[in-house]
Amino acid sequence: MQRMLPCGETVPALGQGTWNIGDDPRLRRQEIAALHRGLDLGLTLVDTAEMYGDGRSEELVGEAIAGRRDEVFLVSKVYPHNASRRAMPRSCEASLRRLRVETIDLYLLHWPGAVPLAETVEAFEALQRAGKIRHWGVSNFDTDAMQELWDTPGGSAAQVNQVLYNLGERGIEWDLQPWMRERRMPLMAYSPFDQGRLLRHPALLRFAQEHGMTPARVAIAWLLARDDVIAIPKASDTRRVEENAAALAQPLSAQQLPTARRRSRCSELPHPPCWR
Repeated sequence: MQRMLPCGETVPALGQGTWNIGDDPRLRRQEIAALHRGLDLGLTLVDTAEMYGDGRSEELVGEAIAGRRDEVFLVSKVYPHNASRRAMPRSCEASLRRLRVETIDLYLLHWPGAVPLAETVEAFEALQRAGKIRHWGVSNFDTDAMQELWDTPGGSAAQVNQVLYNLGERGIEWDLQPWMRERRMPLMAYSPFDQGRLLRHPALLRFAQEHGMTPARVAIAWLLARDDVIAIPKASDTRRVEENAAALAQPLSAQQLPTARRRSRCSELPHPPCWR
């Protein structure tokens, strides 16, 4: 299952997130094995950030994809305070060193900050010309921020907006998601399980049991039923990676989707952003 970016390139609809991965040295071998298993199962979009563990996540990802770089669509993110003409090249170089690669496939501004968007776009474009990144995008942008970006020269070249989105956190459906659909820009949904809370929701548990699925499969399948959403669940062990990947083979039917949405909703509006 693939999604098309505005540039015309396709990427996997289901990838792997790495928030908190790499923080505990005792779990390193387990976490690398999980990433390897994900690659084996076709979850070849891997998302990380310079913020995650102060670079430890990028270091672990770099170790995990060594020898398999050609398989991976690699995503990383830059801090807002590093999104200037002077600072972004240094941040990008540091990420490249930790990741052990020459190029990042998709480089995102982690959330809106004080650096003017025009300067940030210029910094992204300079990195593209230098061959350090292939594409760029943003994360945690609301509709107003996206419109400001769109009104910025070169801003319409953004490829994705990575945001909090899951069955229980659906506030973006009111305005941001329609805005992005009009411009054919996909959403990248982080925290598909709401950091595990969603998987304990009684209604989701009942729905999953009634339909012979696990709660995790339902949560991912619900996201993948939208052809403009890329899901990036985190999994730090191979068993969970395999469960996530199984959602690709067990999609929700048109009849199941409304029931899952209605019965599994935890809230109508999202919590304050956690800037993942």
